[in-house]
Amino acid sequence: MKKIHLLLLKSFIRPFVSTLFIVMFVLLMLFLFKYIDDLIGKGFAWYIILELMMYNSATNVAMALPLSVLLSTIMTYGALGENYELVAIKAAGISLRRAMYPMIIVVSVLSIAAFFFSDYMLPIANLKYYSLLYDARKQKSADLLPEMIFSSSFPGYTIRVTKKDPDGQRLYGIIIYKKNEETNNTEVTMAHEGTMFRTMGDKFLVLKLKDGVNYVESKSDGANYDLRQRFTRFRFKEMEQKFPLDAFKISRTDENEFKSASQMMNLRQLKFFVDSSQKATDAAVMLNYKLITPYIKYFNLPAKSKVKYIAADKDVLKSMKIADQQMALSSAASEVRSVKDFLKNRADKYSNDASTIRRYDSEVQKKYTLSAACIALFLIGAPLGAIIRKGGLGLPVVISVIFFLIYYIISTIGEKSVKAGNVNTVFGMWVAIIVLTPIGLFLSYKAATDSVIFDMEAYKRYFNKIFKRKDA
Repeated sequence: MKKIHLLLLKSFIRPFVSTLFIVMFVLLMLFLFKYIDDLIGKGFAWYIILELMMYNSATNVAMALPLSVLLSTIMTYGALGENYELVAIKAAGISLRRAMYPMIIVVSVLSIAAFFFSDYMLPIANLKYYSLLYDARKQKSADLLPEMIFSSSFPGYTIRVTKKDPDGQRLYGIIIYKKNEETNNTEVTMAHEGTMFRTMGDKFLVLKLKDGVNYVESKSDGANYDLRQRFTRFRFKEMEQKFPLDAFKISRTDENEFKSASQMMNLRQLKFFVDSSQKATDAAVMLNYKLITPYIKYFNLPAKSKVKYIAADKDVLKSMKIADQQMALSSAASEVRSVKDFLKNRADKYSNDASTIRRYDSEVQKKYTLSAACIALFLIGAPLGAIIRKGGLGLPVVISVIFFLIYYIISTIGEKSVKAGNVNTVFGMWVAIIVLTPIGLFLSYKAATDSVIFDMEAYKRYFNKIFKRKDA
């Protein structure tokens, strides 16, 4: 049995590691395709992009790990069945269930590790990833001077460039307006051509202008004779202007501003938030009841008393003048509207608080469902591999993707239903596991009894027998 255990473990570890890296790479490519427009052309340092990709890879573990377990188990047992190694194991008197024991232990260890990862490492990775992605997306474009556009990227200046060379350094038709809040644009510089470059450390952008004119308008210093403006113009062959690049360096937001999100909390923090929020919501409901009780005291009266009050109110209204009746009815209608507005505002607040509690409570369940998903998908992958008896990346990939899509779609629908308040939190978050576990147990039974559930020849023989009976 020790040699068989070693054989199974070696057969599983290699495809598991390779499929995990492949899935992580595919998910990373999807991330780059999604945010390519927000990252390219902003002048980020290479380590910023690398850091963002690293944190994104950590957040993708929750999706990549169950799929890798499913695919690697199908490949492992499929390759053993294709090479008749499972037949040799069964011929030695070892059942398939007994041969799955070492794999169950390995997957259980992976599930426990996944739980601790989702509780301790994943909140930190989410915090780093979303805070850095937020800062990267709000970063200004590194295309400082686009063609035919009045760019206000530099504080105090508006710059327009008619044309740029393909290298992006030589410029033509340059106009620079220097802004002044008191006197508006009173200084304009125009140049036929120029070049731009950055200083060491990317502190300044330097424009080296050639063949240009500078126009300056300034108010007269004389205070006694008139308020005419002075106009100054001078031509130049070469002139340099520096513009600070501080606004184009990525500025990091304080990570504490993101820590209140549900994805950035561990299990203890989530449970504390849910409990405290639930108590606060219950206290608010009791307060609402106390505040609205005086307005609904009439509905708490017995039926006979209500009839008496209605008759008395009618008698009182009849005894009043028309103007007083209108005033009394208007006052009553106003009170009804105020009660409706009061209830609507309180109901909206309660709905928002309940939605927040459901969202945080669903994150609590996610800490457990990741581990359970690994075990459930293993129970599907191992017997499927033994039944189809195909290794490699062909049929196992197709089958694993189909089952993973079923798991992902069901879990997504359940999570959205939980957040909408349509189903119970525990049921909605565990519905995918509830659906897939019986399928895994059924397939395990079929594999242990040498079922031909995926043998097309068996189905052909079965239907041929039916058609022969009909012909007879």
